[in-house]
Amino acid sequence: EALTRSQSPTLVDLVLKQISIEYHETLTAAAGHQTEANKQAIMEQYRGQYLLVVEGSIPLGADGAYCTVGGRSAEDILREAADGAAAIIATGNCAAFGGLPMANPNPTDAKGVMDILTDKTVVNIPGCPAIPEATTGTIAHFLVFGTLPELDDLNRPKTFYGVTVHDRCLRRPFYEAGKFAKSFDDEGAKKGWCLYKLGCKGPTTYNACASIKWDGGTSFPIQSGHPCLGCSEPGFWDGGGFYQGQSAPLQRPAIGAVGAATAVGVVVGAGMAAANKAQKKG
Repeated sequence: EALTRSQSPTLVDLVLKQISIEYHETLTAAAGHQTEANKQAIMEQYRGQYLLVVEGSIPLGADGAYCTVGGRSAEDILREAADGAAAIIATGNCAAFGGLPMANPNPTDAKGVMDILTDKTVVNIPGCPAIPEATTGTIAHFLVFGTLPELDDLNRPKTFYGVTVHDRCLRRPFYEAGKFAKSFDDEGAKKGWCLYKLGCKGPTTYNACASIKWDGGTSFPIQSGHPCLGCSEPGFWDGGGFYQGQSAPLQRPAIGAVGAATAVGVVVGAGMAAANKAQKKG
């Protein structure tokens, strides 16, 4: 759904003009056996060339019965598709780190893609949901340069996850000045003061929310008055204290900062996209 809010390109331009989406349960025109047969044919014909984009966590419990397509478990489908992929991207916190389905007690034994494909490099685009341009920009990088972008220790592209939300936050001057809102209806909140004491996780959350923002750069949660929940970090769902102030002084994470993220000319694939549409036409 987040991709429907992508501004460059729009979803219509994306699907109809820029890429070849070969398989997506929601967007595919055909259904049932025809869809599955086409997927198998594409994976064989373009083995080693297609881009695999995964959304959603993979439930392993009950022998995979919690999520099946065409009578096959999500894990089985994932492993088969990943085997012939040129690159693998997990978009959204669920696909990247397990997300809310993995929250304690994790009854479905949900896992992120990289925890299953331990022998492959999986590019993570976490967020709940992921920023649309982070997904499209990463795919564009691969299609243009033929290589994966530089990744951090959690396999996130440094272009979009190289600095914390706090680093680019428009409320940071209030943090530096020691001006904090203490409730959502006090004078500090009305004046746009820092939300750190209301549980904001911006100082420990790596994402481009404050620079790219949402809906064409309109806003992002902190700008709209809501503290960051840390949704691009693993395990944020079990961290607790979403609206409670931090119990210790801010300690800046020891990860080198990278320049501000900027959206490049972007193309995107949801599901499985052929990495070279021109070659397919040939």
